[in-house]
Amino acid sequence: MQEPEPFEPEATRRDADVTESSRANRGWWDRNADDYQVEHGTFLGDGRFVWGPEGLDEVEAELLGPPEDLKDKVILEIGSGAAQCSRWLAAQGAHPVALDLSHRQLQHALRIDGGAVPLVQADAGALPFADGSFDLACSAYGALPFVADPVRVLRDVHRVLRPGGRFVFSVTHPIRWAFPDEPGPEGLSVAASYFDRTPYVEQDDEGRAVYVEHHRTVGDRVRDVVAGGFRLVDLVEPQWPAWNTQEWGGWSPLRGNLIPGTAIFVCERS
Repeated sequence: MQEPEPFEPEATRRDADVTESSRANRGWWDRNADDYQVEHGTFLGDGRFVWGPEGLDEVEAELLGPPEDLKDKVILEIGSGAAQCSRWLAAQGAHPVALDLSHRQLQHALRIDGGAVPLVQADAGALPFADGSFDLACSAYGALPFVADPVRVLRDVHRVLRPGGRFVFSVTHPIRWAFPDEPGPEGLSVAASYFDRTPYVEQDDEGRAVYVEHHRTVGDRVRDVVAGGFRLVDLVEPQWPAWNTQEWGGWSPLRGNLIPGTAIFVCERS
């Protein structure tokens, strides 16, 4: 008996609201968490804080502050995956909480450290914490690229931070949306409008979204930060380092030396 062909979702650009985006991405990460950790786990490490595929490390960047200043800080990691960043923060003497939408990703966190870091499964737009619960918050490619209403997330992060608290988050650099998601020379020519905010959606045969990613321009992201109640302190665009020879999706040494692949927004709560 012939085996059925594996399901291949249809890639398209169409609207996807908050509910559809959340449902689709929770399912996608639950289904793909195992493969993701196998493919990228070595690069991410079990207790390393990496801001993106370029490999910019918080040890070097100090975007949350000097490591010695993190001691005893209560820190929320949003979209934590297997909580690698939280584990690094704990090693600095901080008290991190790792939050993710995906149950399967959090199971990988348990596999790695047996529950040493507190884990919470929740939507980033409805954080289950009291006002002013955290000193700092961070998100390395977690939540913000995948949500339909980033201001909703930013306002909730603002709510749970104490006055003066810093929120640092990384996302796909907006300019990358104008280029094909290819790491080689074929990914170096503009193929779409940078100004087209229509979400990228992968959907099943019945038109139900199974993965959603949302595009915001640089200006959109800045306005979102301000609308969320934050002050933008810095915008970091990591350059591809010579030591990193690997490809990760559309990221590569070739592209990374020509266009930025990641944008990191450093924000402070007034």
